[in-house]
Amino acid sequence: MAKRLNGSVKILQYANSGDVWGDKSRVVGYSSLAFFYKDSEKSSDPQKAGKIDTTKGELTKNEQKLLLNIARKTLEEYVTREKIPDFDIKDKKLMEKRGVFVTLKKKGELRGCIGYIEPVLPLYKAVIDMTIAASTRDMRFLPVHRGELDDIKIEISVLSPLKRINNIGEIEIGRHGLLIKKGNYSGLLLPQVALEYGWDREEFLKQTCIKAGIYRNAWKDKQTEIYIFSAQIISE
Repeated sequence: MAKRLNGSVKILQYANSGDVWGDKSRVVGYSSLAFFYKDSEKSSDPQKAGKIDTTKGELTKNEQKLLLNIARKTLEEYVTREKIPDFDIKDKKLMEKRGVFVTLKKKGELRGCIGYIEPVLPLYKAVIDMTIAASTRDMRFLPVHRGELDDIKIEISVLSPLKRINNIGEIEIGRHGLLIKKGNYSGLLLPQVALEYGWDREEFLKQTCIKAGIYRNAWKDKQTEIYIFSAQIISE
């Protein structure tokens, strides 16, 4: 998928069962992935993003409903028949390229989550791709099977561009998600995660470092890059 889009896949976190049980002889591996897009005509350097862009505006209720319907139909068609449904979309906002994450929850528990950090595809197409990816290619979980469909709820996070910050005082809990990079390691947490767990700003930073596979206070290092973004969260 990444090659088709002239992009790449970034491993946000890798772990295995031996990290928990201590036995490394027989392990199951898990990883969190994000997809990045290489645009030869326009720079996508997050540091050049400046202020978080809200000019595209939030989706209306009708657009939100349509996007959720697209995700739901895609989930059901792909899980039951391995078919990707066709959609005739004319809505301008759904045709705009946006970063997006699709999260699947089963009875309130995470069942899959994968996304595009950067604007790779028209929004509705990105939702189709990431719905399939979250249900079948999140290596933390087995693929979703048809018997689970009634218990699964879909959450879509439509992302703003990334903005690199030097002052952590810019981070607003409940509004901003975090992406932290250090060397070849990176980790991302969506805005709603800090609210769900009741984290303050520093704990949010620490947990994002852990997600990146680096030590908790690595966010204080000069070599560490911190990015914020906002998201419109749409859920069933």
